[in-house]
Amino acid sequence: MKALCFDNFGDPEVLEYRTIPDPEVGEGEILVKMQAIGLNFGDVYRRRGNYHLEGEPPYILGYEGAGVVEEISSDVKKFRTDDRIAFADVPFANAELVVVPIEKAIPIPEDITFKIAASVLLQGLTAQYLTHDSYRLQASDTVLIHAVAGGVGQLLTQIVKMLGGYVIGLTSSERKREFALQNGADKVFLYSQDWRDEILTCTKNRGVDVVYESVGSTLMQSFEVTKIGGTVVFYGMAGADPEFVDPRILLDTSKTLTGGDLWNVLVNHQERIKRANMLFDWIQKGKIEVKSLKSFKLSEGAEAHQFLESCQSIGKIILIP
Repeated sequence: MKALCFDNFGDPEVLEYRTIPDPEVGEGEILVKMQAIGLNFGDVYRRRGNYHLEGEPPYILGYEGAGVVEEISSDVKKFRTDDRIAFADVPFANAELVVVPIEKAIPIPEDITFKIAASVLLQGLTAQYLTHDSYRLQASDTVLIHAVAGGVGQLLTQIVKMLGGYVIGLTSSERKREFALQNGADKVFLYSQDWRDEILTCTKNRGVDVVYESVGSTLMQSFEVTKIGGTVVFYGMAGADPEFVDPRILLDTSKTLTGGDLWNVLVNHQERIKRANMLFDWIQKGKIEVKSLKSFKLSEGAEAHQFLESCQSIGKIILIP
């Protein structure tokens, strides 16, 4: 089979599209012929060597995708060949064939496309736990979303609005600002502005109830615009590693710093199915929508990584085998 691989950590240029042996199906597993693969900043972190990574060289990135069941181990009764499934937490997804443990396989409804399934699970389930687990969002909350035009940002915006919250967004360009406003954000500021003063002004110096912090390098500024007793949810570091946080900040201001990782939420098959079905239901009922998908061939993986890191992308990037 063909796969997007790399032997050494580094820039996107380390990625190579090459032929490697087909994976073997073991007990409790199915072999999936991939139709669409989600590209996420977690893949960038792993490629750079600063995030957990499965296997040994040649490494294969990717944890999210959708496809068709091609082969089933003899002990598996839940699935049949040609079943449509997706997953959010299975390694080695940047390949034509992926072995998926059955407890991680999520059936796709007939009216959900492979591209939508591959684009929404990791980022959509992330937005879901951020608003339901890391911080229980209330209808009256004012919310600051970093990278509001990105994949998680656009879904997070729609979920916050669905739950009755007020969204202030941050992004890097006027084009992204317009997209975020069209996506439902109430106010959007640019990182090039003095956004801390802007946010404090529009909240009458009260600050926001919660910040969804995915940039990392802006963590301390996020604290500055959070109200007394408010919460900062740290779940990404797309910009750079965050500064050290002195616990006295939390003591002096009664603010909360919490984190989140999807792997700590998807703890069993029942939890995966329950959360994924909630997400699919929101899509089917038009409560949330996946917007601005951009596709690259899997063989163009290095170009896709460059595009993701360029700050030009809006929404989700999909790799097609």
